[in-house]
Amino acid sequence: MRVALTLSTLLLPLLMGANAHAAGPKDIAPYPAPEAGFTRQIIHLPHQTDESAHKIEILAGKQLEVDCNRQRLGGTLEEKTLEGWGYPYYRLADVKGPASTLMACPDNKKTKAFVPVVGDGFLLRYNSKLPVVVYVPEGVEVRYRVWSASERVGKATVE
Repeated sequence: MRVALTLSTLLLPLLMGANAHAAGPKDIAPYPAPEAGFTRQIIHLPHQTDESAHKIEILAGKQLEVDCNRQRLGGTLEEKTLEGWGYPYYRLADVKGPASTLMACPDNKKTKAFVPVVGDGFLLRYNSKLPVVVYVPEGVEVRYRVWSASERVGKATVE
């Protein structure tokens, strides 16, 4: 009985560590609740061998009816620091638009499409040890894309 208790005591932290990505934001640190009119969206990144060779691009946006023109929304993703912890989280305070090109669309056909917010602050350091916590206005969806550096490195020429 004593051996079983000891084994379960040793295995419990390992099992909890394996489920760290399933943990909610409050299990990791006291991230604030979303303000009225905002939602908190979380990204759990997988571990990479060399995380310095990766970046994460935040693609916040909305599903909108669009025609043949290129559509976009505007905004700035601000990095905030969790008081007392030093962990980053991000806030998209205001989404402007949509803005569109003004091409003539002969068929006048409209479809639903994801229209991204473009602006500053959307390319972030890759860190799988912490969740990426993003606060956005209600109705805004957060998607992401992982970028990785090429193994090939070029050399500049002196001219």
